[in-house]
Amino acid sequence: MQKNKKIEDYGFIGNMQTTALIDRHGCMEWLCMPRFDSDACFAALLGDEENGYWQIAPRDSVRSQRRHYREDTLILETHFTTDSGEVAVIDFMPLMGEGDTTVDVVRIVKGLRGQVAMQTHIAFRFFYGQIIPWVRHYENEVVAIAGPDAIHLRTPIALHGKNMQTTGTFTVNKGESAAFVLTWSSSFKNKPLFRDPQALLEKTERWWQDWSCQCQVDTPFREPVVRSLITLKALTNWETGGMVGAATTSLPEKIGGEANWDYRYTWLRDATFTLHALLASGYRAEAYAWRQWLLRAAAGGPEKLQPLYGIAGERWLPEYELDWLSGFNGCRPVRIGNGAFKQQQLDIYGEVMDGLHSGRVHNLEPDEDMWRIQCLLMEFIEQHWQETGASLWELRGETRRYTYSVAMCWVAVDRAIKAVENFDLEGDVEHWRELRQRIHDEVCEKGYHQERGTFVQYYGAEDLDASLLLLPLTGFISAKDPRMTRTIEAIQRELTYDDFVYRFKSQDKQETLIEGEGAFLVCCFWLVDNLILLERLEEAEALFNKFLAIRNDLGLLSEEYHPVKRCLLGNVPQAFSHVGLINSAHSLAKARRGIKEPVSRCGGQ
Repeated sequence: MQKNKKIEDYGFIGNMQTTALIDRHGCMEWLCMPRFDSDACFAALLGDEENGYWQIAPRDSVRSQRRHYREDTLILETHFTTDSGEVAVIDFMPLMGEGDTTVDVVRIVKGLRGQVAMQTHIAFRFFYGQIIPWVRHYENEVVAIAGPDAIHLRTPIALHGKNMQTTGTFTVNKGESAAFVLTWSSSFKNKPLFRDPQALLEKTERWWQDWSCQCQVDTPFREPVVRSLITLKALTNWETGGMVGAATTSLPEKIGGEANWDYRYTWLRDATFTLHALLASGYRAEAYAWRQWLLRAAAGGPEKLQPLYGIAGERWLPEYELDWLSGFNGCRPVRIGNGAFKQQQLDIYGEVMDGLHSGRVHNLEPDEDMWRIQCLLMEFIEQHWQETGASLWELRGETRRYTYSVAMCWVAVDRAIKAVENFDLEGDVEHWRELRQRIHDEVCEKGYHQERGTFVQYYGAEDLDASLLLLPLTGFISAKDPRMTRTIEAIQRELTYDDFVYRFKSQDKQETLIEGEGAFLVCCFWLVDNLILLERLEEAEALFNKFLAIRNDLGLLSEEYHPVKRCLLGNVPQAFSHVGLINSAHSLAKARRGIKEPVSRCGGQ
């Protein structure tokens, strides 16, 4: 197992219920069962091999290795070449269906050339590497049990226990294969049925390819958009429609830092951006499921609205630390849960209203509760839009009047007005128009710095914030308005390094952008969108291609990128980053076709 880990070394597989991360060497270091946010049974990603892992690799020295996803699928192939031959390790998770209560991970070793001696090493560990389960060996099966969890590993390969691990050796010739099927089930239920691995492979490949072929995007952008859409689909729970922010927790945003957060939850603000990405790509069923999740989350009174929820809408997400895990490359603490669920973030009201409006604009099947919920949200916004809150970035500490947050209250009111004007819904539109103007005037007065000639991070501040790039994308102000154009250019001067966009300047004035956290990737795509609005198409396309180039070899993005050390940072794969990529690709495609104004990231037509 490698010591100095790199986030870009990891690929992932998933089944829209959970995911697993696998490194270049065929080592599965992260697997939560049975859900994205369940306890990990392999947690070496955030510790070491004693915290659980599963490796399949050649016994002899590897001359070369390469990996790829099978075309338009989430089936990962890692090829190993040795002096004696070549093999492929094929990793995937079969999809689940109605009535399924178990979760499978399938690994197939296929001989491609010659003869290769192989080995497998498995350390089953429950509760994020803390609990060593009881392990029993049977013919063609190993069973690991602790508390409510049971894992059944079926394979024709002879396995045996050694030093609290399970190991085995085998040889694969050209044309032969050896399969391993790992199945999670509740320990107190009947033994799960065995499913044929080759049949599962064929069914899984066919499903992903059928799904991917529905993508609607111009050919030059198809590869990155399809890979990003597959990533988003895999991060979306197939039953609830909720999408997790990322597959992991506690991968550091700053090398050696403590900004390690759990992203295995669902954020309301992702709704607008995700709905647009799905609808623009032709995935109406997924957009409808996501909107329904949003409606269920928004139920229960607007004052109870949270920035994030569990994937089924769970509200209680207490944050705690796992002190027995050393962290990714020693970056501690390792956090489970996310305390930001308690924050007041006023921007989410605008994002919820905008997401629901986007569905209405795109003729998604109507919901009888939708307008009632929106009217309740409007009542709350009118009473609370002048309060302080946490920012889009969920900063902990003093609350403020963040410019973007107040502007999103304007968005909420604007979308309510458009609903009345364009869809014949009932509402006090004259009063709302007055409120919309009042909010707009205040943002332009207090969120704008006259001496600088730009908008600023919060009222009374002098510093910039990359969230200001969203003002034109929401329809709050034109990118060509001199105030906004100067803001965009100032962000390019002050918040970028080698064109990569940082969220804001470090709170520590002694700490430069380069020494702090990485550039925030979704902000990079927001910059592309703004350049398109300014009709600087060549520059926008050049930046888009530059940002594409930092994806790993599997086309995956994490949350951030360090433009000096040239490495990915933060949780991976990151849904927000891939949503930004998809939306920018569609905007570029429209601009290429001569449509000067791309569809807003938010649904504010």
